[in-house]
Amino acid sequence: MAIATPEVYAEMIDRAKAGKFAYPAVNITSSQTVTAAIQGFAEAESDGIIQVSVGGAEYASGSTIKDRVSGSLALAAYATEVAKHYGVTIALHTDHCVKKNLDSWVRPLLALEAEQVKRGENPTFQSHMFDGSDIPLDENLVIAAELLELSQAARTILEIEVGVVGGEEDGHEAAINDKLYTTAEDGLATVRALGSGEKGRYLTALTFGNVHGVYKPGAVKLRPSILADIQKAVGAELGKESPFDLVFHGGSGSTAEEIAEAVDNGVIKMNIDTDTQYAFSRPVADHFFRNYDGVLKIDGEVGNKKAYDPRAWGKLAEAGMAARIVEAAQQLRSAGQKLR
Repeated sequence: MAIATPEVYAEMIDRAKAGKFAYPAVNITSSQTVTAAIQGFAEAESDGIIQVSVGGAEYASGSTIKDRVSGSLALAAYATEVAKHYGVTIALHTDHCVKKNLDSWVRPLLALEAEQVKRGENPTFQSHMFDGSDIPLDENLVIAAELLELSQAARTILEIEVGVVGGEEDGHEAAINDKLYTTAEDGLATVRALGSGEKGRYLTALTFGNVHGVYKPGAVKLRPSILADIQKAVGAELGKESPFDLVFHGGSGSTAEEIAEAVDNGVIKMNIDTDTQYAFSRPVADHFFRNYDGVLKIDGEVGNKKAYDPRAWGKLAEAGMAARIVEAAQQLRSAGQKLR
């Protein structure tokens, strides 16, 4: 087995929480990035999560087609086939679906998965994220409650966001201000609306200064201690230690110490996109600069097929991205923790 079943995905999360480690959740946009991500997990001997955003799904369906459901299913099908050979367990996830995209993306996927479950099959994806950070918390939680019920029928896990991640991702932009810090009151409102597992399992992205995009270490003011404060406050009301399964968004530029503290406070999934995009692209640029006379047909010459063959630079891109995922797995302590 390579793609996690619903039961195995729950086991992955339980193991991470108990063992104080987190899974890299890597955004993918193509068959090459799927391969690179899985290769990286295998090299790290870490199970992991690969995820597709709305823009990534549209791109995967064909840049002139932009069918986000079709692209999501295509990437999932490719991952399901190739992951069989790598010896690690992979969970499939859709990332950052804002309210306006629910009806054209996540709700149709959940409906398809509910039909799969009725036929006795496993759902294509193991989890879906609803990003309600751009609407009032009350409305966010009302929609989340509805999606949690749909997720139950589809045997998937819902991921929600309580608070705001700054910066820009896939056309969704948020200001960098005090709204980047979730409060204990926000956490309490969440469990009152969604429960603590009895209505269905969900992952929660509580924000502690997170910002999407490219930043040097220290440029973003992260406060991972907020996660411990919220876990303690909500746990006291529920009589349960560390009640939230937490997700770390906007981790580019985070220090090793910030990552470690976040994981210690209950983070079991950390999204990685910006850094792996660069790690994929950098070797390609290097190859083209070093081999420009072979890649280009300069002054009427024929070039060098071995230089411009997509496999030549594609292998380098995949290796570069895989190496960055190994680094992430080591930072998140999931390296060497694979299930089987």
